[in-house]
Amino acid sequence: MPTEEELIFQRRKKRDLLRHSKYEAYPPRVWRGRINCSVAVARFESAERRSSLIDEGMMSQHVTLAGRVLAIRNMGSRAFVDVRDGTAKVQLNLGREAVFSDTKRPSQKAKWQSEVGIGLNVLDVGDFVQAYGRLFRTRLGEVTLQVESWGLLTKTLRPLPDKWHGISDVETRYRQRYLDLIANERSREIALLRTKVLAAVRLFYIKRDFIEVETPVLQDEAGGAAARPFITHHNALDRDFFLRISLELHLKRLLVGGFDKVFEIGRVFRNEGIDRRHNPEFSLLESYEAYTDYLHVAKMVEDLYRFVAMQVRGTLQIPFGEEIIDLGVPWARITYRDALRKYAGFTYSESTTVDDLRGIAAGHRIATEASDSKDTILDKLMSELVEPQLIQPTFLLDYPSELSPLAKKKPGFPDTAERFELFVLGYEMANAYSEQNDPDTQRLSMLDQAFKAAEGDEEVEIADEDFLTALEYGMPPAGGLGFGIERMVMLMAGEPSIREVILFPAMRDNQR
Repeated sequence: MPTEEELIFQRRKKRDLLRHSKYEAYPPRVWRGRINCSVAVARFESAERRSSLIDEGMMSQHVTLAGRVLAIRNMGSRAFVDVRDGTAKVQLNLGREAVFSDTKRPSQKAKWQSEVGIGLNVLDVGDFVQAYGRLFRTRLGEVTLQVESWGLLTKTLRPLPDKWHGISDVETRYRQRYLDLIANERSREIALLRTKVLAAVRLFYIKRDFIEVETPVLQDEAGGAAARPFITHHNALDRDFFLRISLELHLKRLLVGGFDKVFEIGRVFRNEGIDRRHNPEFSLLESYEAYTDYLHVAKMVEDLYRFVAMQVRGTLQIPFGEEIIDLGVPWARITYRDALRKYAGFTYSESTTVDDLRGIAAGHRIATEASDSKDTILDKLMSELVEPQLIQPTFLLDYPSELSPLAKKKPGFPDTAERFELFVLGYEMANAYSEQNDPDTQRLSMLDQAFKAAEGDEEVEIADEDFLTALEYGMPPAGGLGFGIERMVMLMAGEPSIREVILFPAMRDNQR
């Protein structure tokens, strides 16, 4: 078995043979008239159904195809070559009668270029080729191009991964995603599904008369969420900026400016850990609708998920491991405090102290740190005891107001915020509020967060003075929503790891 270095050496020799024979190993363009492989197959099958367009089993029209060579079955003077472009795979039937050319399609009367030794001997799996001929169906039923002329488009120097085994090493799959996409059909399917999810989400909002906007990535204050930001330096202005951790505060400025329905799908950056559910860079959708509240948003979220599921999966029953997630039935609803009573066995109130929570955590063998705040321990209790129980779509409603500084308080319940989070399979899938629009109340909440930050809590809402000024000009009551696109794709794809649905996930250093 030759080594990779030996295979690279042999491929370089083939490339040099082409060049010495005055052929291009990397010609600048494809022959005119090239069509996608999927279009070619569809046209052939359509012609088959109208047999008058088929001449002795072969399509009368000539086509030009191009793509990467996935397999070569060499039979001496003839070879069957599997070629795939970005749409489909087609088999080529390459014989000695097929002319090799690198510039333009030669005449059908041209002869095999044997005098310069150019032909199948220069072809390797992984090369990009173009081919001209007519389609037919083999005895085994495979749509195949009977090649009359062909040429190389790109001579590859490195061998591809074994097509039967793909890439088994997970680290290699993520670090060299281009190889993963070549070798693993499942990775290609997920990448295409993500595109369909994004298109469906946009279509849903556009149908509801939302306008899509873009807001700054570089911000003076990283507000709108409780997360540690990344910091970068602007040379021309000679000052630091934060990479945004949410889209919220700028989108709500647009409500002040008179837009009633806005949404954005944008990258956000959170300086946090890497695990199966988290990547420090991800795509976030946020939407805001004036004159509505969080209950209106909850109904919209149900409609959104059902719409996307039908668009990309064609069903409301989504297989996920051993579970079938049913998006079609009415989604469960339970309040935050009722969930703690039901699954964690204690009653939470504003009088519950950090020591009370620490004792409850110890009783459940949940580790806490001496520096952990009340909010942090409460989050650990929810993550360990409650969230794993929420498998089918469940709205967790009415959060403690101290955990929701950007949300309105529930009328008659000053310790409760009009907020929900959606959970599926134990994952948080969405977060929504009845948005706080009282500038003085909002300022007090942000000052309280600043006090927590001074005590060492790094994940708090940052006071944004410009946003507070905007609120003083008046923002209508509104319902706001935020969710990670990756989480939605994970559900639709049935994938438990976020790194499967991000083409280039963050990776730890190779030496670690």
